Amino acid sequence: MDDCIFCKIIDGEIPSDKVYEDETFLAFNDVNPQAPTHILIIPKKHIPKISDITESDNELIGGLFTAAAKICKEKSLSDFRLVINNGEDAGQTVFHIHLHIIGGRSMEWPPG
Repeated sequence: MDDCIFCKIIDGEIPSDKVYEDETFLAFNDVNPQAPTHILIIPKKHIPKISDITESDNELIGGLFTAAAKICKEKSLSDFRLVINNGEDAGQTVFHIHLHIIGGRSMEWPPG
């Protein structure tokens, strides 16, 4: 997508503070962290939001969570929150699926 900031990060057009990359995913520190650890994991395939996933994306979405587990282990995070927003009213601001790993502090519910 020409105007997708995450696609531009994947393509190297916009720099990021990369923490993980493989052939399918890129993870980097959030520029506006909500906790001491706030990492975004994005698939290199552009999918705007969770509601756009199809059955052909099952392996990709499973891999997203496997990558999150690997990153959390590498960062020694035992307690963390995983968040995916779907749609503007849910707080999604970049329309490219991304998983937030948020940790390093005590969390409350509901989030605040």
